[in-house]
Amino acid sequence: MKLQQLLSVTRKAVDEFQMIQEGDKIAVGVSGGKDSLTLLYALHGLKRFYPQSFTIEAITVDLGFEGVSMEPIQKLCDELGIHYTPIPTEIYKIIFEDRKESNPCSLCSKMRKGALNEVAKELGCNKVAYGHHKDDVVETMLMSLIYEGRFHTFSPVTYWDRMGLTLIRPLLFMEEKDVIGFQNKYDLPVVKNKCPADGNTKREYIKNLLHQLNQDNPGVKERMFTAILNGNIKGWDRGFSK
Repeated sequence: MKLQQLLSVTRKAVDEFQMIQEGDKIAVGVSGGKDSLTLLYALHGLKRFYPQSFTIEAITVDLGFEGVSMEPIQKLCDELGIHYTPIPTEIYKIIFEDRKESNPCSLCSKMRKGALNEVAKELGCNKVAYGHHKDDVVETMLMSLIYEGRFHTFSPVTYWDRMGLTLIRPLLFMEEKDVIGFQNKYDLPVVKNKCPADGNTKREYIKNLLHQLNQDNPGVKERMFTAILNGNIKGWDRGFSK
């Protein structure tokens, strides 16, 4: 995928769900993975011509894994002219060494979001952007169906009243294969995930299940996404804004 295509699919989501308004200051959560780095490129490119002016801040929550360097992200942000804030934490130590969590993902996610939101507020941001794409949307819906017995997935735009922040997901119309294509074409400085739970989670099982379903029934992933768009799920009405 070329940059122009990335900007087009990003603007489609931003426009349809009114994700960005004049004067927004958006914190981009940059984990170092391909999704968040692609999102950083997308918003950096979009701000050059989008009719509503906005600014972005790049923030990384450093989980404290030994041997993981954020220098490649710092270098990229310097090249793009984006202010970058790494947040050092002991999340890895707390979860895997102190608490020895058998199911660490939920607590890790909660702690990462808390650290990111706190710094976003300190930097004067009113919005936070995550790099969730179309595959994430469908996988979350399948997880909800299988494990919770309800037809649900996360919203394109979510307002956190307690924090006074709005969460946006500008890549929701982009497929993971296109993210991978963009990563390879532009040689994104991906920081390898060293989490011990990586590849051994319920989400990974659902990802593999969806891949198999789409192989056996070509187009099923797209039809599931269409069902979400048309399924009257809260927050998925076009034109929603906060």
